[in-house]
Amino acid sequence: MTAPAADRPAGPPARAGDTTRENPWPVRALAQRMVEYIGRAPAAWVEGQIAQLNLRPGASTAFLTLRDPAVEMSLQLTCHRSVIAALPTPPTDGERVVVHGKFDYWPARGSLSFRVDAMHPVGLGELLARLERLRQLLAAEGLSAAARKRPLPFLPRRIGLITGRDSAAEKDVVVNARHRWPAARFTVEHTVVQGNQAVPQILEALLRLENDPQVEVIVIARGGGSVEDLLPFSDEALCRAVAGCRTPVVSAIGHEPDHPILDDVADLRCSTPTDAGKKIVPDAAAEHDRVEQLRHRARRALVGWVSTERARLDRLTSAAVLADPYGPIRAREDDVGRLVERSRRVIGQTLERVDRDLAHRRAQLAVLGPAATLARGYAVVQAGGRTGAVVHSVKDVPAGTSLRIRVADGAFAATSTGPELEDPA
Repeated sequence: MTAPAADRPAGPPARAGDTTRENPWPVRALAQRMVEYIGRAPAAWVEGQIAQLNLRPGASTAFLTLRDPAVEMSLQLTCHRSVIAALPTPPTDGERVVVHGKFDYWPARGSLSFRVDAMHPVGLGELLARLERLRQLLAAEGLSAAARKRPLPFLPRRIGLITGRDSAAEKDVVVNARHRWPAARFTVEHTVVQGNQAVPQILEALLRLENDPQVEVIVIARGGGSVEDLLPFSDEALCRAVAGCRTPVVSAIGHEPDHPILDDVADLRCSTPTDAGKKIVPDAAAEHDRVEQLRHRARRALVGWVSTERARLDRLTSAAVLADPYGPIRAREDDVGRLVERSRRVIGQTLERVDRDLAHRRAQLAVLGPAATLARGYAVVQAGGRTGAVVHSVKDVPAGTSLRIRVADGAFAATSTGPELEDPA
């Protein structure tokens, strides 16, 4: 149920946030505010490709569709016939233009369009200047540096190929690769290779091949063409996507003089698709010849080593020491016998000399020793028993001192009676 008229507010809300189910805006209020809001938006310069141009005879307004060359996105344009007439040549579908204008909202139809008041075609010189600025920008970011380029695998398990359907570029890559390596396997992604659909399709194909674990190298190939035909391969989005791939990417676009920006950021640039077919796989015949050469070199090296070692062994076995191995031992045995006999003589002579010296010393001891002195009638007197001191003076043995007197054949005890008076005679 709707509220009675007496319960409704007097007028529509001034702001969108104040609207309610009971008090909404009429369509004209929203449309009027859209006109005012969009009318405040500033004018802008926009670049794109003309996808569709509709200018009816006698009509004062032309309707165009301007498409972004890199992604699936377009903009509806309207312009006065005079804007089209001011161009040197009438624009055609696929032509790049720069337009100036601002958005208009048509409240009667509820539609939005970009009202163009100026249009300029993008000439080849300007286009090349823009591509050169983009090339320098990517180089400044290091995307074309040689240090970040990855080497191609020696023999990829599977090769990803992005090219046009039934194109000469596809045949050149596949035929030349299989001519060099017959077992080469391909995963081919067919895409548009020129026009506004090329970049989105190539990006999708690149993503599929990048996510395929079997693909170890990706080749983007296209035959020759004009600068405009090769523009998709200088697209910034595509170049950045190729630079970000983990899988090595080979660029094989056009002919030798052609140089799209994709060549700079790819890991390997090939002058033609035929050149790419020769570089992504090794030459089976050349590799077979190389293996045979290595086998011959290894055989020669092994034969040479065996010959050298055999000659060395012959020299060793022909030596006198090996002809009569016991001869040197016998010679050494005689030498050892002579040295042993000599050692025995020397030791015997030394012992005899030592025995003579010992006997001489014993004779000297016998003559000069205390036993010989005692045998001649002398005695050794000790005061106080066996451990007492030897008596040197009569003062050492007063009367009553116990004495021990040693003579030649033994010892006996005695007692001192004191010093003896000297004989007056």
